[in-house]
Amino acid sequence: MALYIFSDAHLGANDLHKEALKLARLERLFALMREDADRVVILGDLFDFWFEYKHAIPKEHHDVLCRLRDLVLRGVRVDYVSGNHDFWMGDFFPNKIGVELHRDGFDFDYDGKKVHCLHGDGLAKKDGGYRFLKCILRNPVNIWLYRKLPPDWAIPLAKKVSGSSREYTSKRDMDFVSDYEAYAMMKLNEGFDLVAIGHLHIPTIKGIGNGVYVNTGDFIENFSYAKVVDGTTTLEYVRD
Repeated sequence: MALYIFSDAHLGANDLHKEALKLARLERLFALMREDADRVVILGDLFDFWFEYKHAIPKEHHDVLCRLRDLVLRGVRVDYVSGNHDFWMGDFFPNKIGVELHRDGFDFDYDGKKVHCLHGDGLAKKDGGYRFLKCILRNPVNIWLYRKLPPDWAIPLAKKVSGSSREYTSKRDMDFVSDYEAYAMMKLNEGFDLVAIGHLHIPTIKGIGNGVYVNTGDFIENFSYAKVVDGTTTLEYVRD
């Protein structure tokens, strides 16, 4: 059995051709997970935008939601760490799909290994401006106010803002690589065996001491994911 970790598909962000390619590659990943996964961790930004109303969710992601539900029904544990594009999640994933939701990150044991997982937004020391914005966007009062907008207004508006945010952060992410590695080293020195982070869209696997740091990359250009089997972590790719 295997642990799969992936992130950053940003579904809904691209043109129809690119979205079709992403969905096709994701379907191949889901097929692999159906074969041997007993646990799956999504490190955020599977969707480029996600917002739940009490009686409504974005309908365009129906196929992927069904794939996740299928994994759960097969007995696979699925964990979802919300990212900076899909943090406005409510109770839909845990109550309707059976996916465990984690707001910032979480730790768990897998096959005798201590694993530390998080999306990674705001992690870099130089990203103080985003950390301030993060506090505003995740404020419960602001979320309550946004829900007062009708979905047909709120969702297109949020998609536009999400796209601008993605373009801005993508220009800075290469500058943050060393900060992410330093953070991973710190956690590994605390006793973790594996540190898995997303957000950067830069597939990385590096042995640090007796542990491993992996950045899962993305499912837009690299179509990369991490896999843990028998205590060994590898960085894999879904290819044509």
